Amino acid sequence: MEFYGYAREDGTVGVRNHVALISVDALANRTVEGISKLVKNTVPITHPYGRLQFGEDLDLTFRTLIGTGSNPNVAAALIVGLEPSWTSIVAEGVSRSKKPVESVTIIGNGDHKALEKGARIAQRMVSEASEIRREPFHLSNIVVSIKCGASDTTSGMASNPAVGRAVDRIIDEGGTVIFGETSELAGAEHILARRAVNEEVREAFLKTVKDYIDFAVSKGVDILGSQPTAENIAGGLSTIEEKALGNIQKTGTKPIQGVLKPAERPKGRGLWFMDTSASAQEAVTLFAAAGAVVHLFPTGQGNVVGHPIEPVIKITANEITAERMPENIDVDVSDILRGKMSYDEAGELILDALLKTASGKLPSAEILGHNEFALTRFWKSM
Repeated sequence: MEFYGYAREDGTVGVRNHVALISVDALANRTVEGISKLVKNTVPITHPYGRLQFGEDLDLTFRTLIGTGSNPNVAAALIVGLEPSWTSIVAEGVSRSKKPVESVTIIGNGDHKALEKGARIAQRMVSEASEIRREPFHLSNIVVSIKCGASDTTSGMASNPAVGRAVDRIIDEGGTVIFGETSELAGAEHILARRAVNEEVREAFLKTVKDYIDFAVSKGVDILGSQPTAENIAGGLSTIEEKALGNIQKTGTKPIQGVLKPAERPKGRGLWFMDTSASAQEAVTLFAAAGAVVHLFPTGQGNVVGHPIEPVIKITANEITAERMPENIDVDVSDILRGKMSYDEAGELILDALLKTASGKLPSAEILGHNEFALTRFWKSM
């Protein structure tokens, strides 16, 4: 139960050694992209938001950007923004992780000077990060996130329960696992609630799911086509309740330790629930901002999502998907449905893939350059 990772000053352990270039707002995207083209081995993190947000919506953007830069997979971070005020907030937040952090602003410098200054900083950061070496760590040091996508009947019957077996093993070894997808728990939330570690957690969990459902109902629209999605329905999942019953299989059997806000770090080890959208890009982005370093992603029909700093491992039990999309699948557990593989054996395959990825092996999404990063928004901008 060992992997080879990177020790960080704040006591966390990463499985990648990225130098992250983070846009504070959309107007800094061009500068970030320019720096990444000049300096190899940097990871640009851009998005279309950041200007004139306010309140809880702005707080989540800051929390997500700060969490992304603080993720253990990041060795150093360069924060790039239009102006110094919000840029400083993000840079100071990331600095609390004790890793090298610097910032560049465009106002007062212009594009050319900001690009030159940023490229010089990034080059130095890459050089220094390249000296950091992997060391052996027990699985108890890892933080894993889980989410499924493009689900069908094979997901709930095979790939999700197989991930659940791996999740139980990780937690038995002292590791940490985060799950979310609040809307996709509707109809099965009472089953998960029984596993809450205490009454306070149970009530917080049920309230979070209810609030999400009430929000959808308040809009007076039919969510069919969004939940379940068109490919879910084509794959045999006719209702959100049916989808939820398969979805919860990947959470395993361990107690739920607490309820997290979006992009909030777990307060201890074990299994944690985070209030997230079921959007693959948004959920993985929030998990990474909460410190998850590897993601397990079961898929029935072949979701291809990746992330700039958190490697995503794709697992399927759909033999057609495994045959038609081999470049997108890392672990094929379709033998479960042929009666040739047990859930426990499939869980061991997934755990083996996790340890290899944590030690440096590149999963398909990482090789193919799937770097989807999506901020979650609550409100309109001012």
